Amino acid sequence: MSRRVGYVVAAAILTGSLALANFMVSLRPEPARREPPSRVPFAITEPVAAAAGAIPVHGAGTVRPSAQIDVAAEISGRVVWVSPVFQTGGRVGRGQALFRLDDAGHRHRVERARAVVAVQEVELLKVEEEARIARDQYERFRRRQAADSPVADTGPLALWEPQLRAAQAAVDRDRTALAEAELELSRTVVHAPFAGVVRAESVDVGHFVTAGEPVGQLFAADAVEVVVPLSDADAALIPGLWDLRPGDADRRVTARIVADYGNASHAWAGYVDRVEAALDEQTRTLDVVVHVPQPFAGGVPVQRAGRPEADSVAGADQVRSPPLLVGKFVDVRIDGLAPGRYFQVRRPALRPGNEVWAVRDGALTIVPVRVLQRFDDSVYVTGALTADQPVVVGGIEIATEGMAVRTAAEVDH
Repeated sequence: MSRRVGYVVAAAILTGSLALANFMVSLRPEPARREPPSRVPFAITEPVAAAAGAIPVHGAGTVRPSAQIDVAAEISGRVVWVSPVFQTGGRVGRGQALFRLDDAGHRHRVERARAVVAVQEVELLKVEEEARIARDQYERFRRRQAADSPVADTGPLALWEPQLRAAQAAVDRDRTALAEAELELSRTVVHAPFAGVVRAESVDVGHFVTAGEPVGQLFAADAVEVVVPLSDADAALIPGLWDLRPGDADRRVTARIVADYGNASHAWAGYVDRVEAALDEQTRTLDVVVHVPQPFAGGVPVQRAGRPEADSVAGADQVRSPPLLVGKFVDVRIDGLAPGRYFQVRRPALRPGNEVWAVRDGALTIVPVRVLQRFDDSVYVTGALTADQPVVVGGIEIATEGMAVRTAAEVDH
């Protein structure tokens, strides 16, 4: 009897436990339902920038002198004086004396030549007087004899004509010798042929120089040049490049030259002067020569893209801008052709085959473009694009015309 009661109690406890468990399960909150993840690919886009004006043609090169000469004396001699400005970095004006040679011997030769000329001029006067007397005597004799019988023509020697020519030639010869002596004397002073900067010098007082021996280098200060190697594709963007002639100011293609100096950058205005007539055999590039007037006038401070602002220093506004130094490696921006309409996109937006993937109303459109110029992270193109139109720069690697894509703007919305 007691065993049956135990079974009943155990069954009651089991049944109650099951009922309580079902009751607790029924009170559990239902889990939130989630939408299945979208299978539409997500594309990273950036807007297209409409560009206007000239297409910038970017390059770089080293500044070189527009004119440079070796300084040398035309005669040999010992140096007795050197100008204080004739040293490395010195600025000289056109015609300014650089150094002088001992001229004592040349002065003596000039004085001797002048004395010889004076003597020969007196001899010429004597011969001229003798020739005049001879002509007068001949005329009187001819008049006296004309009535009786014809007078035979006298020879030129009797009229002193050869003697007169010889005396005149002697004077001309000695005057030429005097001019040569004076020229040699003038060459004892070496002058600067143009305004420039001394790049090198190796002469001092007491130094004996030989005619034609280089004792220094001088380059022009009124202008410098930058040789910019460009590919033929970039060179084709320069308007009228092959029509340019050196020094032709009527067909200038403007350019801007930027050089770093410390933590700052400075810019100078220039223009394309000419292009070399042959490709570089090693780099297969064209050398475009940019002319920069007044390089020592100082550049205009500019802020390069991607560089931090230079720290301000007390009195920095009073510091003069540096010159455009010869040998400096600089960046050059040339104003190229100005098409009616073109666009600027980031380099990742340009796909193989010169295509851009544009997004319109959640669908991808493949737009063929023509590449005009590449520079850093920017590409200048023409094609069926519109300003501010989103183009794919990342997120997807394969695309088909009309495929659906998601963008950050749609996700935020």
